[in-house]
Amino acid sequence: MPLDLSAWTLLLSAAFAAGVLNAIAGGGSFLTFPALVYTGVPPIEANASSAVAVSPGYLGSTLGFRAELATLPRATLWREGLVCAMGGVLGALLLLWTPAQVFSALVPWLLLFATAVFAAGPWLLARLRARRGDHGEAQGGDPAGTAAPRLLGLAAVAVYGGYFNGGLGILLMALYALVGESQLNRANALKNLNSLLLSLLSVVAFAWAGAVQWPQALGMAVAATLGGFAGAHVARRLPAPVLRAVVITTGLVMAVLFFARGR
Repeated sequence: MPLDLSAWTLLLSAAFAAGVLNAIAGGGSFLTFPALVYTGVPPIEANASSAVAVSPGYLGSTLGFRAELATLPRATLWREGLVCAMGGVLGALLLLWTPAQVFSALVPWLLLFATAVFAAGPWLLARLRARRGDHGEAQGGDPAGTAAPRLLGLAAVAVYGGYFNGGLGILLMALYALVGESQLNRANALKNLNSLLLSLLSVVAFAWAGAVQWPQALGMAVAATLGGFAGAHVARRLPAPVLRAVVITTGLVMAVLFFARGR
């Protein structure tokens, strides 16, 4: 169905704003997904198209942490990348196998969960780091370790990310803090790389299944990329707590609207 000018304006504006948010605090999916649904895209296809729209931002973030990634053993990068790629595909397939009516009913709950994770993110990460500091680095401070809890946790988060992207970054950061990743920048680097891998593989699965609305997804991807560049400049001027408050408010409002829409 062709879109009119107002629909394109909404989609591109939402994608640009999502790029800004993702560059500063995360939470861009809270804008791209509802915008697609509002313009008439079915929820499952909207989720798939939103994943395409925000994926380029992960590449830029990963390239920004090249130095940190270079310090990690290749075996770690390959192992965790493989787990995330497989989890992303599995999550995407679960989404595609979910009946449309079931996913529509799940959407407001997923939005609420992602908003809660995002809101609690700083507190959760601080608590986990404090706990790790109290117990030293023995709980997996070496990122090259192959501890089962680390890989199992990564697999679970990757499946969630392939199914519904909201709050993915915070969940990955919380996981790395929980397993004892000692350097914040290194955890950020792993988070960005693994988000990129699972998103790309989930996008491939969505594309293979024909679930992506390509005109909207590609147009929004360009707008989101431009927003990401703008966000890097905004980040130097706007306090992060203000942006976090905007993301949390947006998530709550969208959840309420989707609850009302489902009645």
